[in-house]
Amino acid sequence: MSDTYIAIIIVLMGIGSLLTRAGYLMLGQYFPLSKTVSRGLRYAPVAALTAIVVPSLLPWTMGEWPQLGAEFFAAVVAALAFLRVRNILFMIAVGMAVLWLLRWIF
Repeated sequence: MSDTYIAIIIVLMGIGSLLTRAGYLMLGQYFPLSKTVSRGLRYAPVAALTAIVVPSLLPWTMGEWPQLGAEFFAAVVAALAFLRVRNILFMIAVGMAVLWLLRWIF
């Protein structure tokens, strides 16, 4: 692959990323979202956080049980903290603090 080819690919991917990310900001007034879509977008941060956390808690091969490591206990403590306070930022902070503490201890 030549340097020109790589540069063209980088520029095209940058343009594609710009159009997909900024397209709604530029044209959003012409295409309003329905109430159902707006309501569904409220769950996007929770879905993203779940997509990041759950793969580290579940086994990668079929037939294995989840490993009960530091990540598992930090997730349980974070979930309990969320149920108590109902604040997602507090949950993330508690979960990360417990994870760091457990990794430091073990």
